[in-house]
Amino acid sequence: MPETALERCLLLVRAARALDGAELAHTSAHTLAQLEAALLQANTEQHAQRVDEALDPVIMLDAAGYLTGWSKGAEAMFGYTRQEAIGQHVLFLYGDADRGETVPELFLEGGAGLIEAQRRTKSGFLIWVRLAVSMLHDDALQPAGRLVHLSNAVEHLNAAEKTRLHARIIEDSDQGVLITDASERIVSINSSFTRITGYSPLEAIGQTPDLLRSGVHDAEFRAKVRAAMAGEGAWRGEIIGRRKNGELFPQSVTISVVRSAQGVITHTFSLFSDISVHKDAEARMQRMANYDSVTGLPNRALLGTLLRQVLAEAHRIGQHGALMVVEIGRIGAIGDTLGDDVASDLMCEIGRRFRQLIRPDDILARIEGDRFAVAMPLIEKREHAAIVADKLLSALAHPIVVAGHSLQVSARIGIAIYPDDAADSATLVRYADVAMTKCAALHACGYLFYHREMDQRAKEHMRLETELRAALAAGELALHYQPKVSLRSGRIVGAEALLRWRHPQRGMIAPAMFIPLAEETGLILDIGSWVLDQACRQVRAWGDAGLATPPIAVNLSARQFDAQLPARLHEVLGRHGVEPRQLMLEITESLLVKGADVVAIMNALVAMGMTLALDDFGTGYSSLAYLKRFPISTLKIDRSFVIGLPHEENDCAIARAIVTMAQQLRQEIVAEGVETAEQMAFLRDLGCDQLQGYLFSPAVTADEFAAMLRAGKTLLLSP
Repeated sequence: MPETALERCLLLVRAARALDGAELAHTSAHTLAQLEAALLQANTEQHAQRVDEALDPVIMLDAAGYLTGWSKGAEAMFGYTRQEAIGQHVLFLYGDADRGETVPELFLEGGAGLIEAQRRTKSGFLIWVRLAVSMLHDDALQPAGRLVHLSNAVEHLNAAEKTRLHARIIEDSDQGVLITDASERIVSINSSFTRITGYSPLEAIGQTPDLLRSGVHDAEFRAKVRAAMAGEGAWRGEIIGRRKNGELFPQSVTISVVRSAQGVITHTFSLFSDISVHKDAEARMQRMANYDSVTGLPNRALLGTLLRQVLAEAHRIGQHGALMVVEIGRIGAIGDTLGDDVASDLMCEIGRRFRQLIRPDDILARIEGDRFAVAMPLIEKREHAAIVADKLLSALAHPIVVAGHSLQVSARIGIAIYPDDAADSATLVRYADVAMTKCAALHACGYLFYHREMDQRAKEHMRLETELRAALAAGELALHYQPKVSLRSGRIVGAEALLRWRHPQRGMIAPAMFIPLAEETGLILDIGSWVLDQACRQVRAWGDAGLATPPIAVNLSARQFDAQLPARLHEVLGRHGVEPRQLMLEITESLLVKGADVVAIMNALVAMGMTLALDDFGTGYSSLAYLKRFPISTLKIDRSFVIGLPHEENDCAIARAIVTMAQQLRQEIVAEGVETAEQMAFLRDLGCDQLQGYLFSPAVTADEFAAMLRAGKTLLLSP
């Protein structure tokens, strides 16, 4: 039977032509022929449209096997779009091994039928499909193509094939398989069972699963497992098993049963995997998260957890506890000099010594590179914490030999008491850290107990840091200039640019309050760059105003002194059109111990035409050996040695020694903090070249300094 109304109409037209063709006029015959052709075209187009819109997998082929229709379902099944498929031969869907075979879609007996075959998707996967093929006819009712409906099919296996397949899957599985009979005797194992446990089939079959029993699990746990074996439902979990060699190992296990048609349990099977590797990895991750990788001690995170536990117990029984933060001195310097391995070994040795000095229940942790923490959960009074702190300090009193090096270190300890200072672990750690920082600020090697004023100062410190950052952006910082005066002529021969901060609420803030803070936080880098830029800008402004200014000294932080410093100075000088000779760079003695790199940087600066002055000489690492190595042209005697002149014998001796040393090295000498005529006269008689201090002028604004230069202000040299 024809499938569509169009096909039925086509047959009627053909019948009319066959019966009445002899009697029809030529015009009528021609009209019928046109109608037949139109109906054929409509039939073909309708098939194609039906195929294209079908959601089921449907394809249409011409007589030669080329695709003329491709449904949305076919696109979903094979992955090819209609544009990619139309015009292709149906063989492009065949697997490589099938390319030479007969095309069943075209050569089915009778032109229609059902077949199952493998076809290849666009991604390369082979799939089993069921094909329902029907014929398409031309105007002479001759075969003109095929309409193919497709659906997913599965490869059919007979019972023997299924058994062989299942056996192969079990044998090749990565999981161990253990099958027992109704008497709980092992009747089958696979190769993975032997690989994991060490037992061969000969050794395992006939035994019970107790062969793997570790003895770790309690009776309640074993009862749950036996309940699963008795058919009370599948069980999944982790079990500790024992290998043939006696080694215990963790395994992930699934236990279930097999029942007969009558519901009787005939077999029990267990699938298990050796999860030792996963457990080891989990343990490693846990250790990395909670323990210091160098010393093996608890880290800050684990310390917090342990502290919360012991403090809860101390609270329960109404006892006191103590926490100490211990900072070890010189660890960074030792690492820089001898290498990180030596520094790490040193920290390990210190940790071992500390562990021997505290009670077993006390907690020792490494919370930072150079810091330990010691928690004492139970103490009777504060003095007991001090006794332990003394012991820890004593442990570091003598050199520690590491890798052939005899190393001397020191320590500073901050102590916070529970619950007097804080009732929670995080605050207790913070307060002990505050006390330790205060101890470090006092340059003391010892211990300090926390008290509330320390925290208030720490908060003030933090607030000041925030306000200093804002001050730099808001333009609250300014440079003042303190003149340097020749002790020969009394004339101004230079000036030092000094940083000032006028706070909008607090007024002028002393540099001693915010410069160390800037150094500590690293903000000195931004401030130092601003100072250099501002000083060069001012020198250029004075020059544009026709004022001949002497060299302006700018202080450099040790943090600024790196290999890029010459390039940065070259850039800022060039940007403002300032000559290198118009600036002097003042550095501190602490910079001199940094080594050969500092010498190279200094030489590069001098080669640019800069001059270098050593500020606060005598307060740090003063050494003739240092002075011989560095290209320094000026020494500045610190005000602490000037204040006692000419009456303090020690100050006089130190000043005399500094001047003599500088003269031998042909260096210019500047005395800071000169406030009296007597000090001036003494320094001039020693041979000092310049003075700087309130005797002549404090630091003044740029306009006031310019006015001094224009007026030719001089120092009265006669006492």
